[in-house]
Amino acid sequence: MRNSSPHLRTGLTVAAAAALPIALAAGSAHADPGISVSTTGSTVSVTTTACAQLNGSWGTASLLSSGQSSFAQGRQASLSGSGSGQSATWSDVSPGTYTVIVMCSNNSTAGTQSVVVSSPATPTMSATASPTVSASPSRGVMGGVGGAARDYGTVTLVGGGLLVGSGVFATAWYLRRRQKPYRF
Repeated sequence: MRNSSPHLRTGLTVAAAAALPIALAAGSAHADPGISVSTTGSTVSVTTTACAQLNGSWGTASLLSSGQSSFAQGRQASLSGSGSGQSATWSDVSPGTYTVIVMCSNNSTAGTQSVVVSSPATPTMSATASPTVSASPSRGVMGGVGGAARDYGTVTLVGGGLLVGSGVFATAWYLRRRQKPYRF
């Protein structure tokens, strides 16, 4: 009589249980392209897949500051790209909160999203700060008693790694041999 491993059956059950929510989420996802807005320093960019090209134009995006309320009042940029995605970019944007609106060439709104442009970090220098020059890169805290701390070379580290690896292999081999029944 042959018994199948209970660990194998448990592993397959766990794998199936983990895959089920992913499959359900993929099946129930709905298409809502919208827009995606990001900032890098003082540059704001918007991407979308919602617009179709009409008369050679994908559409226009507008960047509105807090005092502006209509699409026409904002800084406008034409969308460029392809059928797989369109984008627009504004550079030299002052820090503040903005609203990005994307209008496709067929006069439909692809989406609206707020974005915050933060002020760039300014480097500060302390009067007590002084640069330190190190002859070799730091490898963390070195142990030892008194002055016994020593930085080991590559050969020593490889030798130690081989010892640890052989110990792991010997342990796995011993435990595997213990699980097999004795045969005469």
